[in-house]
Amino acid sequence: MTEAVLELVLHNLNSLIQKEIGLFLGLNSLSSLLTTIKATLEDAVEKQFSDRAIKDWLLKLKDAAHVLDDILDECATQVLEMESKGLSHKVQSSFRFSFHPKNVAFRYKMAKKVKNIRERLDEIVEERIYGRCEDKDRIVDFLVGDASGYEDLSIYPIVGLGGLGKTTLAQLIFNHERVVHHFELRIWVCVSEDFSLKRMIRAIIESTSGHTCAELDLEPLQRKLLDLLKGKKYLLVLDEVWDDEQENWLRLKSVLACGRKGASILVTTRLLKVAAIMGTIPPHDLSILSDTDCWELLKQRAFAPNEEEREELVVIGKEIVKKCWRVPLAAMALGSLLRFKRKEIEWLNVKESQLSELQGEDHVMSSLRLSYLDLPVKLRPCFALCALFSKDEIIDKKFLIYLWMANGFFSSNGMLEAEDIGN
Repeated sequence: MTEAVLELVLHNLNSLIQKEIGLFLGLNSLSSLLTTIKATLEDAVEKQFSDRAIKDWLLKLKDAAHVLDDILDECATQVLEMESKGLSHKVQSSFRFSFHPKNVAFRYKMAKKVKNIRERLDEIVEERIYGRCEDKDRIVDFLVGDASGYEDLSIYPIVGLGGLGKTTLAQLIFNHERVVHHFELRIWVCVSEDFSLKRMIRAIIESTSGHTCAELDLEPLQRKLLDLLKGKKYLLVLDEVWDDEQENWLRLKSVLACGRKGASILVTTRLLKVAAIMGTIPPHDLSILSDTDCWELLKQRAFAPNEEEREELVVIGKEIVKKCWRVPLAAMALGSLLRFKRKEIEWLNVKESQLSELQGEDHVMSSLRLSYLDLPVKLRPCFALCALFSKDEIIDKKFLIYLWMANGFFSSNGMLEAEDIGN
């Protein structure tokens, strides 16, 4: 039920973002926040029947979603009223909407409601993130505090092993209410391995404007980016940076150094060398989770709704946590692997696997490999084909099914058509 309400709210929210009123009320940041919440929803829905705290969390979320939906209904009604008077299609509509006495009062009322619901949703998000509150608070305090006094661009690297939650932490910071209100522009770019200057500038322009950027030469692209960022206090997140060529970074930095005092860049990377090259601030070294937080992550995925947590499995599970180096991604992968294993010997087999022989990045990959090998053989190529898509890319479900079919991963079986099987 909560998922359905959230889907409806996101749909209505994204419709209003395209309208003038969405810009005035900053609805884009709400959409980003709800997407972050949605990522944790599936597991919470499954666990609500056996965990009172999670059930209470879902009730809070559902209630907040209904309140937000009412706010969006009010906004949509106002937009329809404006459109019926023909104002939204006139050149002067922005001026009239903003300064007509009735609309000034409406904007003030709705802005206050949006602010209140935003605060509620921020609190809801933080309840479902394990062990990262101190990291988040420290970086947010810097971005809205110390960085405001710096004339030059502030670059703050977050460094850590793969799977430690660097991107999740960056999302929490990016969507934090204090950050949203502090910066005029917030820009998110997933970098991965391609750090070419032209590609990076184009990606930043597209993230800032929300539109696909035409194929242009480097010089006009630089001018376009300058027009977007010049004199603005912006926050740019460069997620998953691998390139350690200093010259590439210096060329990009020279283009970005056009914002006003307090403009900042948040970088996530696995490499200390990247942090040393890019950072103007000592890197934030993301630590492993505590045993308690790591166990909570594994437990979320390992036990089904309404299932009693059998003591013998809990004891083995806590031993597995010690061997997964308290890395969030490893804990989640192993929890998912254990989900349908209920024999004590099966849990012991996972505990005694090659996990105990590995460390660091190798250990995370080992955890993921165990989960992959636990998939039915016919499903493995379906999963592996998803590697064709880039990180952060939205995959069209129907297109993915057609790709699976074209590669012969499955076919109709007499009872179901191939597309139904893929679905």
